[in-house]
Amino acid sequence: MARSATVEVKVGGKTLKLSNLDKVLYPEVGFTKGQVIDYYTRIAPVLLPHLKDHPLTLKRYPNGVDDKFFYEKQSPSHRPDWVKTVPIPARGRTIDFTLANNLPTLVWLANLADLELHTSLSKAKEITRPTTLAFDLDPGPPATIVECSQVALWLRGIFDELKLESFPKTSGSKGMQIYVPLNNPAASYDYTKPFAKALAELLEKQHPKHVVSTQKKELRPKKVLIDWSQNDEHKTTINVYSLRAKSRPTVSTPLAWDEVEKILDSGDPESAVFDSDDVLARVEKHGDLFEPVIKLKQKLPEL
Repeated sequence: MARSATVEVKVGGKTLKLSNLDKVLYPEVGFTKGQVIDYYTRIAPVLLPHLKDHPLTLKRYPNGVDDKFFYEKQSPSHRPDWVKTVPIPARGRTIDFTLANNLPTLVWLANLADLELHTSLSKAKEITRPTTLAFDLDPGPPATIVECSQVALWLRGIFDELKLESFPKTSGSKGMQIYVPLNNPAASYDYTKPFAKALAELLEKQHPKHVVSTQKKELRPKKVLIDWSQNDEHKTTINVYSLRAKSRPTVSTPLAWDEVEKILDSGDPESAVFDSDDVLARVEKHGDLFEPVIKLKQKLPEL
């Protein structure tokens, strides 16, 4: 099938050339690049505040989710001059990371088939200071996001006791993530990383049949890995509202805690899967459930 010609559009006062809008990037459901751009444009009002000033690692699928992909930390050299970048020291060299701070940049990224948005937990100007504490809950088959929901609720119980608010989201893949907003000038990875590790090890000790805190493959089956290692200035995590490169355009989706309880009670992993249309409808109904993550200021207790 012949692909559409390049289309020139105005977005936020910037001129962009969009190409191959009818190119199918999700073959199983026929979801095209044009639909990817449409999703990111419509979700932008709630997505952009979570991307703002966070160094972005691109994950591009130029020929769709069933073909090869590549990560891109260094912002593409062919970027428009209005795309903002920030130099970040990274293991002996400096990388100019892209900042997706506005709609034109987000549309430009979507046109590059940057399906997934992976961001640092820090903002660029204070790269050594995390804005959140994060836990990635990764189920080892045959465990699913249902088992992740139980672990998430155990984590919430700990944070409730510490009088800290926590916020769950799906990974958009098979797991779940828990964020504890900090937005605290005193926060540092030297503290958040060991703190996260200590909590993961505590839950592993309390629930040894269900939880593991290390990456060892032989320990993973039937258990949920609490990956605490994401709390590192050199790591990135899938951003809330990002598409995922799965068989259909699923999204890393904010959840309410009562929804996590319902996922556990249902026993149905599909009840925790949301695609682009689902998420747009959820935002229309509930607003941004993850908004407190960028606004709430909290302080972790001493270890």
